[in-house]
Amino acid sequence: MNQNKKDILGEKSYKFAIRVVNLYKLLTNDRQEYVLSKQVLRSGSAIGALVRESKNAESKADFIHKLGIAQKECDETMYWLELVCDTKFISKAEYQSMGSDAAELLKIIKSSILTVKKSLNS
Repeated sequence: MNQNKKDILGEKSYKFAIRVVNLYKLLTNDRQEYVLSKQVLRSGSAIGALVRESKNAESKADFIHKLGIAQKECDETMYWLELVCDTKFISKAEYQSMGSDAAELLKIIKSSILTVKKSLNS
């Protein structure tokens, strides 16, 4: 995998995790929401952790596996963000901002997986 792309993914997933933690604080402290916010926190922070783990993968297959789980966590986070928005705990603007970052992460993760899979098939 291209080292540059890996750094971008690591940086973006870490910054997203920070946004998720801040959203969790907002939801619990200001909006008194304690259940859905934990789900967002868990899945949203897992993305960056899995991306970090993938940097130390034992093989390309292990790398793909770890990023595959990150992909699932990212999609799950998007679900929880939609639910938190549709239940009026966050505004449409807050959702669109977080959702846009999650969608961008998902695209980068998918692209990274496809790139490594292609190199395996070559």
